Amino acid sequence: MTSVRLRLLILALLPLMVLMPLLLVLAVSRWSANYDDLLITNVESDLRIAEQYLQQILSKTGNHVDSLAHSVSFQEASKAPEYDFQAFLEGHRKALELDFLYYLPADAASDAKQKWPVIRAAANGQLATQIDIFSAADLEGLPGNLASRARIPLIETEAAVPTDRTTEDRGMVVHTATDVSTPDRHGVLVGGILLNRNLDFIDTINALVYRETDIRNDRQGTATLFLEDVRVSTNVRLFEGSRALGTRVSAVVRHTVLDEGTTWLASAFVVNDWYISGYLPLTDSFGKRVGMLYVGFLEAPFTAAKRSAYVLIFVSFVLVLALTVPLFLRLAGGIFSPLEKMTQTMKKVEGGQLDARIGQVASKDEIGTVAAHLDSLLDQVQERDKALRSWADELNTRVEERTAELREANEKLETTYQQLVMSEKLASIGEITAGVAHEINNPVAVIQGNVDVIRQTLGPQADPVATELALIDQQVSRINAIVGKLLQFARPSEFGTFEESVDIGAVLDDCIVLVDHVISKGRVTVTIHRGDPPPVRINPGELQQVVINLIINAVQAMKRDGKLEITISAAEYDGKSGAKLVIADTGPGVSAEKLNTVFDPFYTTKMGEGTGLGLSVSQTLIRAADGLISVRNRARGGAEFTVWLPEDHGEQAAA
Repeated sequence: MTSVRLRLLILALLPLMVLMPLLLVLAVSRWSANYDDLLITNVESDLRIAEQYLQQILSKTGNHVDSLAHSVSFQEASKAPEYDFQAFLEGHRKALELDFLYYLPADAASDAKQKWPVIRAAANGQLATQIDIFSAADLEGLPGNLASRARIPLIETEAAVPTDRTTEDRGMVVHTATDVSTPDRHGVLVGGILLNRNLDFIDTINALVYRETDIRNDRQGTATLFLEDVRVSTNVRLFEGSRALGTRVSAVVRHTVLDEGTTWLASAFVVNDWYISGYLPLTDSFGKRVGMLYVGFLEAPFTAAKRSAYVLIFVSFVLVLALTVPLFLRLAGGIFSPLEKMTQTMKKVEGGQLDARIGQVASKDEIGTVAAHLDSLLDQVQERDKALRSWADELNTRVEERTAELREANEKLETTYQQLVMSEKLASIGEITAGVAHEINNPVAVIQGNVDVIRQTLGPQADPVATELALIDQQVSRINAIVGKLLQFARPSEFGTFEESVDIGAVLDDCIVLVDHVISKGRVTVTIHRGDPPPVRINPGELQQVVINLIINAVQAMKRDGKLEITISAAEYDGKSGAKLVIADTGPGVSAEKLNTVFDPFYTTKMGEGTGLGLSVSQTLIRAADGLISVRNRARGGAEFTVWLPEDHGEQAAA
């Protein structure tokens, strides 16, 4: 049935979830390609406009100079003295907006004819106007401050061809010349416009190409004139807002345009952003590629427009899915929902729920008819099951009545057997414990007797080892106490307790002596902070066992070169006065997930070395004395165990 559901979902959602996205991707890809082609077409058209304007400047400059050379006023001025003639030329230079205008006599034009094809053509009677590159020396030889105007410091530009030059001192010039043939003068009239830093020229190109920007602000355009790969006139801005004069074009554009002579029409990185760019190679009068004319507009607005279009298409597609998918699923659900109901009902019946039914279904077709027939069959099955269960219940009742007495007898037998086994175990434990206690008491009595003999034999000479002999007495007493505990465990009714009023500080001093070899071996520094704790009531041997266990655990946790801090002080807990013993180490501490299990029996971090019973036994001993033992991790590292015992007020001792 799952396969039917899956097939129906595929039939319903395949056109929307697979085919429609594929068609949408294809359409968007095609639209994006056409959109990019349109941008390239626009920048190509812009480049043609800029080229036409440049050609217009060349043609206009040449025609103005040619018209002047063949004008009546020029013939009249030719008759005037040289000073007046030069004044005449200077006045027309300014009027024609030229950077230089000079007359070159025929007898002095031989060197210039060899150097400049423009002048050579003019000497042959032809008007010639070309773009030429003037060296710094050429510019110095012309009137005006052209060499200084042409000089542009080079700015290091990312992705440009590496260069050792620091300054571009050549000038790109609109160079025009025409023949002069008057009764008084015969030669060549030469004029030109320096394009370096000619911002009016480049701003006019930008205004012509991107005049619609002022209307719709749809294209942020720029224009640039390059001398080879150096920007000598541009309206491209640097980050600081100044014009990017002296920056250079990227190596890939230079290679395509200047080296290969191909027009660049593509996206390019211009100074500080990406532009849809067009680069046109420029040639001089020698036919050599000497520069480039560039126009381009900022790519970011169009990229943002494409992105917005993508978002709009995606959102529209999601909305279409949100509106249509529920409708299609509802239509498909009218088919597979009744089938799933049937499947679920049959699973319930198989699991023993015989009263499960399909019930009414919305479909009134063949599926609805099948559902009604299936409910009828399930009714019949349920009736027959009830009859069979009735017979089975009656049979079970008879069997239970016959076996009740046997079950009762068996339970009594089992109980008696368990009691016998337990009694036998307890008897064995008592015998073993009594035997162990007897065997321990014998060597302990021998030890104690020999210690007494040592004291009597040595007399005053035993004073240097009096402390050690006293320690032997204490440990023998401790062994006797432990043996007493074993016998108390085996025969609890024959022994009493060993509790007495205890000074925690004195017990701690004894413990330090006993574990001194462990502390010295681990090179652990022990610091004891002594307060004024009240006496507590506990078996001193049991308290000594707890303290020794905590100290050894701390030393083993630190392994080597640690610091053990022990603090004893008065403390209250739950409104009761008492004494507190705190043992803190500088070891790794206890992992957070193990803090609640360290007192469990058989918990140990020393696999193969310990039994895991030390902390469990310690907790049992402290609780038996109505005290508390706890553990926490310190913020500066290490674990901290705290033992609190209630104060002994003397009433219990008096009783």
